[in-house]
Amino acid sequence: MLKIDQIAPLDVKVLNQSGETTSLRSLLGKYIVLYFYPKDNTPGCTVEACGFRDVNQEITKMGATVIGISNDSEDTHNKFSEKHQLNFPLWSDQEHTLLEAFGAWGEKNRFGKLYMGIIRSTFIIDPSGKIIKTWEKVKPENHPEEVLTFLKEYLKK
Repeated sequence: MLKIDQIAPLDVKVLNQSGETTSLRSLLGKYIVLYFYPKDNTPGCTVEACGFRDVNQEITKMGATVIGISNDSEDTHNKFSEKHQLNFPLWSDQEHTLLEAFGAWGEKNRFGKLYMGIIRSTFIIDPSGKIIKTWEKVKPENHPEEVLTFLKEYLKK
C-alpha cells in the first residue's frame, strides 16, 4: 500500500462513468480524496458512498475532489450513482491497474477462504500529486466524516 509522502501514480489510465479514459494527472492542482471500495450496491459500499455524498459539498468548498474507484463497469457505476444520487465521479478499474498501483488490490480472507479483492482504503493527494494521508482497511460507517475532519484540520495549517 502506498504511504504518506509518496507520489501517487498519476498516469495510470482507468475509465470514468462515461467510458472515457482518465487519470489522476487530470486532477492535479486540487486535493483529491481517492477512495477504493469493493462493489457497487453492497451494504457497506452504499453506506460509504452515501456518506461521501452527504459531505461532498463541504469537501468541494475546501478545493478537494472525491473520486470513488472499484472494478465495477461504467454501466454499474452509473446505475449506482443514479440510484443513490451520488454527487461525485466513480471510476472503473476492471484491469486492477490503479488498484494495484496503490496497493488496494490484494489478498483477503472471508470465512477462512482466501481470495483476491479490493482492500477498502482511502488516500488524500495534494495538488502536486503527493499522498498526504492514508486509511487502510476502512470501516465505511463514519469514514467520510473522518476524511472531512482531516481536511478541515490539514487545511487550517
